[in-house]
Amino acid sequence: MSEEMERKSSSGCSSGSELQQLWGSWSTQFNQLYEDPRVTRLMNTRLGLYLSSHPMLALTALLFSSLAALPVGLFLTFAAVTVVMSAVGFVFFEVFLLCVAGLTLVSVLIGIALFSAVASFITYVLYFTSSNILNRYYPHLRKGDMQEEQSEGETLGQKEM
Repeated sequence: MSEEMERKSSSGCSSGSELQQLWGSWSTQFNQLYEDPRVTRLMNTRLGLYLSSHPMLALTALLFSSLAALPVGLFLTFAAVTVVMSAVGFVFFEVFLLCVAGLTLVSVLIGIALFSAVASFITYVLYFTSSNILNRYYPHLRKGDMQEEQSEGETLGQKEM
């Protein structure tokens, strides 16, 4: 039993000295923190003076802000990922709509081209058919014959003079 008591007392002394060393290192770190000009400026504000006079409230605010940092950070990360995903989804949807609109435009243009070709062919066939019918049944309306008759009339008129 005496050996156990000696161990406890020696461990108590060593833990006490370790605690004093830890307290000394913490106090030097706090002193360095308080000597920082930004912290000094913050502590001289009304909020800093109020929190210095109410350490329990300061500890509560510190604990709340440190514990709330993780959920707030996760929420902001979730919000950013959601915004990015919706933007990417919107871009993909926009690309899909542009592809559909492009295919529709190509289909319409091909339809217009086919309609133009068919309409031109029909117009050409009607023109060719009507000109042949007119030439067959009304040969005196041909342009070449009319020019020949006019030129013959002019030459006859010049001969008579």
